[in-house]
Amino acid sequence: MINININNKNISVPDEYTILKAASENGIHIPTLCHYHREETGYVNCEATCRVCVVEVEGKNNLPPACGTVVYDGMKINTTSRRAVLARRAVLELLLSNHPTDCLVCEKNRDCELQSLAAELNIKKIKYKGHRNLYEKDNSSYSIIRNPEKCIMCRRCETMCNQVQTVGVYSTVHRGFDAVMGTAFDSKMIDTPCVFCGQCISVCPTAALTETDNTTDVWEAIADSDIFTVAQTAPAVRAALGESFGMDYGTDVTGKMVSALRQIGFDMVLDTNFAADLTVVEEAKEFLYRLENGKLPMLTSCCPAWVKFVEDQFPDLLHVPSTCKSPHEMFGAVAKTYMAEKLKIDPQKIRVISIMPCIAKKFEAKREELSCKETKIPDVDYVLSTRELARMIKESAINFCELPDENFDDLMGKSSGAGDIFGTSGGVMEAVLRTINAWSGSAELDLSALRGKSVTENPVTEGIIKADIKIGEKTIRAAVSSGLGNARKLLESIQNGTHDFEILEIMACPNGCIGGGGQPIHRNEAKILSKRAEALYQIDKNKNLRMSHENPQIIKLYKDFLGEPYGEFAEKLLHINYKNSEFGIRNSEFD
Repeated sequence: MINININNKNISVPDEYTILKAASENGIHIPTLCHYHREETGYVNCEATCRVCVVEVEGKNNLPPACGTVVYDGMKINTTSRRAVLARRAVLELLLSNHPTDCLVCEKNRDCELQSLAAELNIKKIKYKGHRNLYEKDNSSYSIIRNPEKCIMCRRCETMCNQVQTVGVYSTVHRGFDAVMGTAFDSKMIDTPCVFCGQCISVCPTAALTETDNTTDVWEAIADSDIFTVAQTAPAVRAALGESFGMDYGTDVTGKMVSALRQIGFDMVLDTNFAADLTVVEEAKEFLYRLENGKLPMLTSCCPAWVKFVEDQFPDLLHVPSTCKSPHEMFGAVAKTYMAEKLKIDPQKIRVISIMPCIAKKFEAKREELSCKETKIPDVDYVLSTRELARMIKESAINFCELPDENFDDLMGKSSGAGDIFGTSGGVMEAVLRTINAWSGSAELDLSALRGKSVTENPVTEGIIKADIKIGEKTIRAAVSSGLGNARKLLESIQNGTHDFEILEIMACPNGCIGGGGQPIHRNEAKILSKRAEALYQIDKNKNLRMSHENPQIIKLYKDFLGEPYGEFAEKLLHINYKNSEFGIRNSEFD
């Protein structure tokens, strides 16, 4: 510990602290822009590129950036001097001079850090006027819109994509005034290795990166009297949607969400958790088949971002993922066959709208493999993020907090607790192993070792959970990870033979779907994700039905329509042969 003085306040801090961290922990505010710290990922962006956080240090001629300057014993710092304040204003005024002024219609209006900081520093006009960089907006990917004109070169996206997720899409291109965050060879997003996890969006302070908005398409479908609209809601959405309406983190808003969707005008409101139960049955059967036939390890395939990650970067491991479609795609396939038959509705007139915590699902829904081969009807028509649903509710002038709790429609609306925990890291693995264990006739397992370690500890360094699970006479070696940086470590360990697992779960987003790229944006606090995870585990705990294969609606679906789990018809409807877009490698034969 060393002694320093900030604004005439004597404090003691560890000698590795920066000025910014020392000030922050002692209740002293220093405006920042490029600096960003998210506890739940260990993510720190500290490039000191923007210079908004400059302060005055006694004995120094320059104004050092607080985020990148380490304290020393006896250091005297003034964060409020007129010199420091004017320097911050000048920096921000220069940033604004090269920034569009369409705030009223901007996607991040009222949620833009640049806008908020301009208000904080009392900037009322664009002081410096002159040449401004103009770039083409890139909306090629179905998931992410990149608008370089609104990039302020904070480099948060670069740190998140390259260091945390290890995908490596973003880097600084050009030099000097023309410098901007871009892609290799100025490629369109659809032509890059981007997996569309959306973590870059969650850290972007402006609207340089936003999700593709599908609300207009959904409103048009709802308004069309010839179209039958079906909403399905993912488990993680119900644990986060309330945050957009001022409710406490982790509030379970399932009933109010259903009520809001009905008021918006959907013809049916159903639960993706039903399809999560269906996915468990199919994945459990597939795993037992592969266990018997030596086709291991098997990796759960519910996350489209990690599936694209393995397609693009580990094509030699395409025999590893389960062939099961993700739950919302299974739901769409069943809705346009089984449900259409039950309700006597032409599948061509059904629109399935998935409400997801994930923007990679938008890209996934456009994959050719996820449409009926004969009719070309897609399993899922549109995907809305949690944020988009919140905007639709607000647009409809619905008082969300005062809504009555309502239940899902019944045909495909019942689910087990195992379906609910799909929304958090380790949940898919736990759900599948519950069913496998029950089928083996063994006593109930304690699977708490698989639960959300990454929510309370740093998932970048400690986000891989390994456990030996004894089921009957067999010991199943399992691994769970979240965040693509950890996925890379896990897949490389399989490549080089360091680890020998039978079953694995990977979620692209740190902490799983509760921290998805389409969730309400949270800043700096791991406890937010812990609260969301706790909400899902509490829903599971409170349910009498906690194993997917015991869901009576799932049992009826197999009896009336699908036949045997992992049987010929179920495989045709519910499974997929993923391929690498460049090499055309398929995993159907486990080559």
